[in-house]
Amino acid sequence: MHPLIQAARKLADSLRGLEFSPPVAQVYRPLDYAWQPHQIYLQRFGGGPKRVLFLGMNPGPFGMAQTGVPFGEVAAVRDWMGIQAAVARPSREHPKRPIDGFGCQRSEVSGRRLWGLFAARYPQAGDFFAGHFVQNFCPLVWMSESGANLTPDKLAATEMAAVEHACLEHLAEVVQLLQPSYLIGVGGFAEARLRLAAAACGRIERALAKLEKGDAFDDARQVGQQGVIGAGVALLGEGFAALAEHDILHREAAAFAWIAAVEFQQHPFG
Repeated sequence: MHPLIQAARKLADSLRGLEFSPPVAQVYRPLDYAWQPHQIYLQRFGGGPKRVLFLGMNPGPFGMAQTGVPFGEVAAVRDWMGIQAAVARPSREHPKRPIDGFGCQRSEVSGRRLWGLFAARYPQAGDFFAGHFVQNFCPLVWMSESGANLTPDKLAATEMAAVEHACLEHLAEVVQLLQPSYLIGVGGFAEARLRLAAAACGRIERALAKLEKGDAFDDARQVGQQGVIGAGVALLGEGFAALAEHDILHREAAAFAWIAAVEFQQHPFG
C-alpha cells in the first residue's frame, strides 16, 4: 500500500469516533465519504521525495469537502489533475451544506486561486507534483446549526486536543515520508503546525514560509508578470539570504513564497 494512503487511513480511523459539543452541530469527514478521489490524489501525486510541502488548515465546504482533494476546487481537480471519482454522502448531511461531489456548482475561492497559481506555472499537473505536494492539517469539516463553517482555531481546546494530536502525528509522518526541503503553510495556523511537525521529526533546519490567503494570490500573479515577485515573501529560517541575493522583495504577507523558496534561478512568468 502507498505509504501516504496508509497514513491517511490511520488518521481517518483516529478521528472517526470523536464527538464535539456546541457550537458544532455537524461534522463532515471527507476521508470517509470522499475517500475514492482522495486515494487517487495520494496515489497519483504523493510519491516522494518532494522539494516543497504546502499545508492548509482543513477542508473548505466547496473544496475538499466535495472532492476529497485539499483546496479541491472542482474544475482544478477534474480538469488540471484529471481526477474525477464517486463521492458518497456523509451519514448526516446539513441541509444548507449538501455534498454534490464533482457536481458541485459552487467555487472554492482559495482553491481556485492556489491551484490556478500553480497551473499557470505548470500547465501539466504532473510537472508541479514532481517536486511539490499539498496537504491539509486536519481532514474534518465542522459546521454550526446554521451551516456556518467553523475552523479548528475557533473550537474548544479541550475537544481539539485529540484532533491536534492525531493530525500532528500524521503531519510529522508526511514530512518524514516526503522529506521536503521547504515547508509552506497557507496561513498562520498551518505554519504553526508545520513548525511543530518539523521539530517532532527532527527537520527544524528546513525552511519555513507562510502564504496569506486572499487577494495576495492574484496580486502575486500580477507582480510576477512585471518581473518582480513582491506580493509578499515571509520566509523564516534558512533561505532568507538566498532571497536577498535574488532581489526578492521581503514583506510580511507571503503570496509567492513558493517561487521564492524553490525557484531562485528563473522567473515563474518569464
